[in-house]
Amino acid sequence: MPQFIQLQSNNLTVAINLLGAELTSAHTHNGTEFMWQAGNEWQRTAPVLFPIVGKLKNSTYSFQDNTYTLPQHGFARDCEFQLLSNTINTATFLLSQNATTLKNYPFKFEFLIHYLLNENQLTISYEIKNLSQTEMLFSMGAHPAFNCNLNTSYLEFENNKLLATVLSDGLLTSQKRILELDNKKLALNTALFDNDALVFENNQINSVSLCQKNSSKKVTLVSPNWPFYGIWTKKDCSKFLCLEPWFGIADTAESKGDLSTKKGILSLEIGGVFKTSYSILFED
Repeated sequence: MPQFIQLQSNNLTVAINLLGAELTSAHTHNGTEFMWQAGNEWQRTAPVLFPIVGKLKNSTYSFQDNTYTLPQHGFARDCEFQLLSNTINTATFLLSQNATTLKNYPFKFEFLIHYLLNENQLTISYEIKNLSQTEMLFSMGAHPAFNCNLNTSYLEFENNKLLATVLSDGLLTSQKRILELDNKKLALNTALFDNDALVFENNQINSVSLCQKNSSKKVTLVSPNWPFYGIWTKKDCSKFLCLEPWFGIADTAESKGDLSTKKGILSLEIGGVFKTSYSILFED
């Protein structure tokens, strides 16, 4: 059975599943649920992406003359995390390597996820430690899905123009798509996602708000200096939207499979620690 950890503030209750350390609910005390509830259209809510982001070409990569297999977005989302600490408004979760992960990811690591709820703001912090006796290669990202009616919603950005990289079968192409915004706003509709996610490179998005027309309900995700970003919903689905800051990105169609030269890959020296965070502000 799923085991959930709850955090509370004066107006918000948050739930996190030990499976994947996944945020599964953020609801106000008057009953407004902000998070997508893992429905038939997509049976996840906010998976953690590690040790890769996106899709590998042929689902494989090579490292030190060995070939390994990883599913899209890696394995962390399907792993049971250990709860290290928990208060009324904080929780810390840990994932370490095990015999299963080592078969297809030959690095020893500690992956800590910290949740902090302060009034209507949830801050999610990540800490990755390299416990291997070699340089560790990895990517990581967030994938939260928010309830909305896509046909009556819009996104508000910091800029008036964005340049999206076009995907083909989940892989990056050299094609770009200009998104011209109206006063920094992008009206949403299902056609935007006919060809998969909108993918942005080169740190184009540090903050974005998902807003509802004629409503005060709003979600703002703030992720300064995350180099890549995805915005996605299932094809022809108008019930939720994912806002996804990433440290890493899918393979290119021309990828040779070498993890050390993979686009967006991060490296940690022996004993090194990588830290980052993002926050979600819920307004109703």
